Amino acid sequence: MSASARVIGGVIFLYFVIALEVVVMISPFAGFFYAAFNPVLLFLASSTSTRWLGDFFLPHLVAPPGALLRTVRVAGSVLFVGGAVAFFVCAAQVYWSKLARRGPVQGGLYRWIRHPQYVALAATGLGLAILWPRFLTVVLWAVMVALYRILARDEERRMTKQFGEGYHSYQVTTGMFLPRPLEAALGRVPGPRAGWVSATLGHALPLAVAVGSAFALRAYTVSRLAVWSDGDVTALPILSADITPVTHRMKAVLGMPEVRARLPAGAVVLAYVLPVDYVMQGMIADTEPSWRLYQHHQTLPMIADWVVHPFSHLEGGHAHMHGDVAVPAGGGVVRRIIFVRVETTHGDTSPAALFSVRVARRPLFFTDVDFHALRLLKVEDLGPGTGWGNVPTPMF
Repeated sequence: MSASARVIGGVIFLYFVIALEVVVMISPFAGFFYAAFNPVLLFLASSTSTRWLGDFFLPHLVAPPGALLRTVRVAGSVLFVGGAVAFFVCAAQVYWSKLARRGPVQGGLYRWIRHPQYVALAATGLGLAILWPRFLTVVLWAVMVALYRILARDEERRMTKQFGEGYHSYQVTTGMFLPRPLEAALGRVPGPRAGWVSATLGHALPLAVAVGSAFALRAYTVSRLAVWSDGDVTALPILSADITPVTHRMKAVLGMPEVRARLPAGAVVLAYVLPVDYVMQGMIADTEPSWRLYQHHQTLPMIADWVVHPFSHLEGGHAHMHGDVAVPAGGGVVRRIIFVRVETTHGDTSPAALFSVRVARRPLFFTDVDFHALRLLKVEDLGPGTGWGNVPTPMF
């Protein structure tokens, strides 16, 4: 393997390590992972020019608002699983051909394109970028896609040298990353033909499209979030069905003496309204040790459920994994409300300001409330971090 191929392979490996953060963070190895990775996130967060890289561009804590965002989330699971399956099928073809000394693989998926493994990896990587939607992940995905082109061309030079006219004929009749007719049609699109200009655009375009699409999806998400606000306090229900009880009862909840006494005067506060057994509440604040998911040794079942049933965790779908968690009795609609102070510019309480990549957040306290009976079941002050300490986590 050439030095350039080793470097490119290292970058691709780094992408999958970072993209699989969501897997590691709910495993017993989370502490070791963040000992190395969290300083990178904190370094990015220290500058206004790079802070956005650690932020999230799709809903991860809340139910995706609207059919478009739900479709995108399901597409993430489909791309991740489908791409992984296609990659291993292609790998089996390649290694069988090597063992049988049959020369270059030209059947199966290789009949339609010359590099189905790279296309499969790109699809898997895009799925991961949707499933764990940090901007950093999507930027590295775009860089990885550009590197695939370099690696593929290097491989083809070696294949042509080794197999001569036979492989050259295969190149002529088969597309590189897309079926030949589609590549031919794209080749007729007007554009620069100079080699270095075309190569530069080929590498830069995936990055520009990926990052631009991520920002557009983030802006669309923020504009669609169903929130309730009385000015200083904005409530964000995790479940879209909870917007009705929040609309009718949140004012009364804020008027409860135990709640009112804990709200800082004049502060901008974001209140997350969620099921008491909501599995990802540790990403918002360190409410209870039960929601430090890396302590529960349920990594594989939770990941499988998260990929195959992408919305079940929003309704407490993982509660069966935490038998030590008792849901407060009270009848009606019992919800946990986590109050978080948000440092917005000039006290701006608009959704665009509350969920800006520039804001700092600090958990204040949480309450368990029976919305139907307007009864306070529990109230508890919180520390400054989340269940993962000071690791940057999703805002919505």
